[in-house]
Amino acid sequence: MKDKIIKNGIEYVRQVDYYIPNLALPEETEYQIGKYGSLRRTFLKEHHNWLYSAMLMQSTLLKRLAEIDETCNSTLKDMISKMAKQEGITDQLKADNQMLWVQKVNNICNRAEEFMMKEYVYGGFEE
Repeated sequence: MKDKIIKNGIEYVRQVDYYIPNLALPEETEYQIGKYGSLRRTFLKEHHNWLYSAMLMQSTLLKRLAEIDETCNSTLKDMISKMAKQEGITDQLKADNQMLWVQKVNNICNRAEEFMMKEYVYGGFEE
């Protein structure tokens, strides 16, 4: 008996008495996925499993997660600096009243991160 056959463009390999399709995902580029990409992956897996599975099979998931993570990090950095400037948080305030400065900066960071989570991590599914 043959060990391999090709039918409809798919190679089948003989395993004991059965022919099993010899399928493999294409090799992907390695991507660095940080906090926001990981959160997005978990969200897709738990709430939009069909999309998660489709992106995984098409080998687009990791690239998209890396893009989301990069976008979130750069946007977060820009938002924090713009919000701090708009609200008058300066190095002088840091020198004069450290506790007030820390409170204001933490407030800005929390608001900016909440926006990132809503728009990029958990968003994009409005119908």
